[in-house]
Amino acid sequence: MSETASRQSGDRLLIVNGDDFGRTPGINRGVRRAHEHGILTSASLMVRWPAAADAATYARSHTALSLGLHVDLGEWVYRSRCWQPVYTVVPTDDAAAVAVEVAAQLATFRRLAGRDPTHVDSHQHVHRHEPVRSVLLDAAQRLGVPTRACLPTVHYCGAFYGQTGRGEPWPEGITVDALVRLLATLPVGVTELGCHPGEDADVDSPYRDERVSELSVLCDPRARAALREHSVCLTSFRELRSRIPLH
Repeated sequence: MSETASRQSGDRLLIVNGDDFGRTPGINRGVRRAHEHGILTSASLMVRWPAAADAATYARSHTALSLGLHVDLGEWVYRSRCWQPVYTVVPTDDAAAVAVEVAAQLATFRRLAGRDPTHVDSHQHVHRHEPVRSVLLDAAQRLGVPTRACLPTVHYCGAFYGQTGRGEPWPEGITVDALVRLLATLPVGVTELGCHPGEDADVDSPYRDERVSELSVLCDPRARAALREHSVCLTSFRELRSRIPLH
């Protein structure tokens, strides 16, 4: 990962955050490679999965990688014109159950990582809707860390993605050209770019083969060249904690 540049009022700062860290060994290898050889600066840990301990061990010894909590309440796939559950952890309309589960996942995160998360988000963005949104915001405020897409000082960009909103393939969304266009049009200020790198397709998920393509793009030299060309400075949630208001 390259050094971040000095920050001025007109800078464009970019956090590149890898979701699903800890879900499978292949995803862990993808996040590690994208961090060490690409432009990834942060990751969000799924603590319920077997590879979570390995991911946390890596983060403990690579403190430049910001590590957040990727709250996992379930996964859904679009079939027969509606979203259907692949698995459910707790009902997302039950605020009390969500609060208990978020607290449990935070406790597991602390046990595995030995520290608090630098940021909080959720699998498949379930915190966009109530009551999950309020539960996560409350937890994040007590931690003093940002919640994805809920902070006016950090813009979230989810456009680097290889499927449409209904799960249809969209490979043109995760090409080098697509990433370069995103970098060229970033607004002034701080942007979080979501990504899902994986070294191989070892995950039983609707978003699987695309992870390998994402990793290749994140490590492509043209991505780093575009950062320089468009004066975009890499940063992370950990680096921002003392620089911007988090709530």
